[in-house]
Amino acid sequence: MTHPGSGRFLRVDGTALHTLVQGEGPPVVLSAGLALAWFDWDEVAALLLAAGRTVIRFDRPGHGLSAPAPAPPTAAGEARRIAGLLDALGIAGPVTVVGHSLAGFHAEAFARLHPERTAALVLVDSSVEETRPRTLLPAALRTGAARALGWALTATGLPAALGPAVRRAAVRASRAGSRAGDPAARGLVRRCYRTGRVWRGILLENSRYPDTAAELLALRPRHPLRAPVTVLAAHDGTSGRAARRWLARQAALADRLGARFEVAAPAGHLLMLDRPHQVARAVRYATERR
Repeated sequence: MTHPGSGRFLRVDGTALHTLVQGEGPPVVLSAGLALAWFDWDEVAALLLAAGRTVIRFDRPGHGLSAPAPAPPTAAGEARRIAGLLDALGIAGPVTVVGHSLAGFHAEAFARLHPERTAALVLVDSSVEETRPRTLLPAALRTGAARALGWALTATGLPAALGPAVRRAAVRASRAGSRAGDPAARGLVRRCYRTGRVWRGILLENSRYPDTAAELLALRPRHPLRAPVTVLAAHDGTSGRAARRWLARQAALADRLGARFEVAAPAGHLLMLDRPHQVARAVRYATERR
């Protein structure tokens, strides 16, 4: 069954990626954070389409409707995946690449490794690591444990029973305001989050977070950014220590990248849901100031 708003599948690096391309004009690639899907960009995409942009959304392997991940993700590998997706779509010119949360690592890696294909970089409440993350277990052991746990969850039937409810609870917890919920269509949520494939993909990607962060830190001195950068940070409107520290880290990231810094408030981590107009405006401005 084809749900409204779903796209097509393109084979990139041997993996079938679910991809949705809409509109005409300067291209924008939207990549969502860990455990999210293409439809989480719906409101931002609608605003960009109205502003005359070609909007490209895709699900990383194991996310949304895309096929399972053939191997653990890396920063360079995800940058190559974006480039391969653009090749498959026949888009040779530069794009504005937008990364939310963990996908901020991937978007920045793309901008550094493919400067000729990058018009602008926008980081939306991006993950940030100032130093190499410490790990207790080697990468291979973490990956093996993530795979084993994913298959065990699938075997118990928990994704089918609880997957959509867990997704909705996580979205509510990541938004600002007590009444903020999950705006995604229930049919789409069930279609994605009732599958063990998605939860295995989430666990696998999360298990390699510290390695991806360390890889990006190593890329920075060797591959300078040439495109304009915007760092858009979420602030929930409180004056708590955690909120102030997060803003300080985002501001430091902007300073490190020579980026324009902007705060979105009140907003939770899912900025594309809480402040879609501000996200779309930041994307438009990033391209226009190039």
